[in-house]
Amino acid sequence: MIAIVSPQFYGVHGIARYLDSFLANLPADHPPIYMITGDEFHSPRAYPGVEIIDIPFSTTRYSLFTWGWAVRKLLLQLHRDNKIQWVNFHFPPLIPGLLLPKSIPMLLTAHTTYLGMSGRFYKEQLFQSQWSNLSLAVKSWMERRIFASAQKVITLTEQGRQEVLAYGYKGPIAVIPNGADINLFTPGDSVGKDIDVLFCGRIERRKGSRPLVELCKLLVQKQPDIKIVIVGYGDDDAWVNQNLGAYPDNITLAGKTPFSEMINYYQRSKVYASTSYYEGLPGTCLEAMAMQLPVAVWKFLFYEGIVISGETGLYAEPNDYEALAQQVLYLLANPETAAAMGKQGRQLIQEQYCWTKLAKDILSNYC
Repeated sequence: MIAIVSPQFYGVHGIARYLDSFLANLPADHPPIYMITGDEFHSPRAYPGVEIIDIPFSTTRYSLFTWGWAVRKLLLQLHRDNKIQWVNFHFPPLIPGLLLPKSIPMLLTAHTTYLGMSGRFYKEQLFQSQWSNLSLAVKSWMERRIFASAQKVITLTEQGRQEVLAYGYKGPIAVIPNGADINLFTPGDSVGKDIDVLFCGRIERRKGSRPLVELCKLLVQKQPDIKIVIVGYGDDDAWVNQNLGAYPDNITLAGKTPFSEMINYYQRSKVYASTSYYEGLPGTCLEAMAMQLPVAVWKFLFYEGIVISGETGLYAEPNDYEALAQQVLYLLANPETAAAMGKQGRQLIQEQYCWTKLAKDILSNYC
């Protein structure tokens, strides 16, 4: 009997996709689950054996406090009624985690940390943090408080595990990756491949928005007829649009796109590429691989086990634009090699990153 807590379940961001995929692939004998979330962007959802509870949520400054306090009262009532034995809190955001009742065991799923999101986990500062030193100090304090309340922690990657250890957490940590729904993300031949390169994700500095622009310009320079689509939105939208708006014949900025429409973009694409500096575990990369796309990315620890060089994709060292451009162009120029990588990528997803398997792995931690 589990209560999952996440305020923005109905969004299109990574945690929302993660939770939707988890709930959609639960085994038939799973325990009762309550999905406690906010009502922002509400859309009808239903999963067998899962009750979704919406608590009013807004984007005002104090909404996370008021929402978190309402969640606290609900959890205490559910626990008194013997309806839940565990709380599974997903962060970020942090504030609701500070208000969780300590009398109920908590499994924390740490999708990211501010140590990682600020770029301070890396020895070399690869991007400019959007937070001040004071803000990061406060966030770090909150993270430590939440870690101290957790009986167990799940991270999505080995890098995530190392980040959690850097906070001084001494409890058990399970590394259970994100996954892809292989029944949903299934490749087909009904749609033509009219997109050469597909980029998906948040348009933010830590997600590589600035190198994305540099790479796209370089790709257009090297292959003037190339077709690139960028799917996503974020804080750096205006800067990216300003710098890539001069290439309407080559680059399409699709913006915020519903999860349900992503399959069409993957179907139409030849190569998936990413310039992201930081991910919990790159869900769009997994989805692309499930759709049999070869991938070209920076070489980071969070891709370990997913992007296998020469087998499922190709690497370049961070900020080596020339090398990453060459990897993308190589895949476009060698469709048979690219297709072989795509097939191996889907096989890897089926064997190790399938949500039917991962859902069982996650449930095994509630004991």
